[in-house]
Amino acid sequence: MTYPGSGLGLLPDQYIDISDRLIKNEEDGTKSLTDPITGLGNLRRMKLKTDKLIEQRDEDPAPFSIGMFDIDRFRPINDLFGRKAGDEILSQVALRISAALPENAMLARISGDMFGMVLPTCFFEKDALKIGELLRDVFAAPFDLGERIVRVSATFGFCQYPFAGATFDELFDKCESALYQARKRGAASIQVYTHEMAQAVRQRTQIEQALRKAVAAQEIEAWFQPVVNLHTKEVLGFECLARWTDAELGEVSPAVFIPLAEQAGFIDALTKQLFAKAIACARHWPDTVFLSFNLSSVQLVDPTTALAVLLMLEKMEFDPRRIKIEITETAMMSDPQTAERIINDLRAVGIRVLLDDFGTGQSSLGRLRDFSFDKVKIDRSFIAALDEDEQAGHIVRAIVNMCDALGLGVIAEGIETAEQARKLVELGCSAGQGYYFGRPAPADATIALFEKAAGARDPKCCSAIAGCCGD
Repeated sequence: MTYPGSGLGLLPDQYIDISDRLIKNEEDGTKSLTDPITGLGNLRRMKLKTDKLIEQRDEDPAPFSIGMFDIDRFRPINDLFGRKAGDEILSQVALRISAALPENAMLARISGDMFGMVLPTCFFEKDALKIGELLRDVFAAPFDLGERIVRVSATFGFCQYPFAGATFDELFDKCESALYQARKRGAASIQVYTHEMAQAVRQRTQIEQALRKAVAAQEIEAWFQPVVNLHTKEVLGFECLARWTDAELGEVSPAVFIPLAEQAGFIDALTKQLFAKAIACARHWPDTVFLSFNLSSVQLVDPTTALAVLLMLEKMEFDPRRIKIEITETAMMSDPQTAERIINDLRAVGIRVLLDDFGTGQSSLGRLRDFSFDKVKIDRSFIAALDEDEQAGHIVRAIVNMCDALGLGVIAEGIETAEQARKLVELGCSAGQGYYFGRPAPADATIALFEKAAGARDPKCCSAIAGCCGD
């Protein structure tokens, strides 16, 4: 006997059991598409919605948009008020934004404080900007946490189908790129993926591919800029600078390829190659001339960095006391504890550590207190302002006096005129570098300078090295 309507030849109890399981599976499927905190769809549901829309628009190729936003400075809310308060903010954001979006739009919680949107009737860049501006205004009202209120903002990124991509993954990547660019401009910014951004992405990909080949072929060159005694113009040392000229791309700025190497994950290989080339060159200089070398933010979060530096020096039989390592405050801020250990390990063997770009960080005075540095490099922005801004002179003098009190040496960077050099001497700064004293030069040219000056009365004197110094 079959149970009526089943068509499966099952007994009543068996039919009821299967029905319960089907209902449970449907509920589980709904849960797998739903964010438990906000009740919104999750990333998977956003993908399904987008895929379905792409399928529909394949026949009718009308554009649509997807967007994403994250809440600015959301983590401090969790840290200060607890996770429950953070979840309450997320729930209120979900309600507000859902009410503000067009009727046929979909809002999803992607992860953490990041939300995604599918906007079927948002056809053009200008439409996305309007929606972004509307949603930004939604965040203007404070959020109620019971006994307290909290104000937060959000940063937005958008892209359009089919311009930005023909699949959800492609669209999502472009939307992330737009959000990344918006974050770079600051909190509560809005960015739509544009033709200019597309061109920048293509160019970045081209540069990254060429850079990988250049690193593999050891084509990144070490160039050197002199650091001089401002009183005597004696060459004290050279800072190593990375230079790269590609056969197709031409000369690529280190401001472009160094961050790219960091992001792509091969800055360590590049740094080791450059350091080896720099030491090979410095072995031809007088023993009293130092080599200054920059470490990136990636090296300052790697506990093995100090050991790698020491092993390289030992392998190439180079005196650690002739090495100065330059680091920036920004690079230290990712992992201050690891950075401090690296600095201490380097200084323990006689390597001197310089704080670069001093004056541009958010808490430089605190860094001087918390870390053990040997010298400070005054940022070029203060030096450039010496010619026209009296306040810049007061700042430089204050930095020099402070460093004297702390027992720190000072180097001014970016000196381009004789007048700047003269003023720096008056302000108490005794060492500097910049185009006035010499532009960066390749290794062979640097070695040739000392060879040419070998017969001079003082072979270290910068004035004896033709073309190295200003008047």
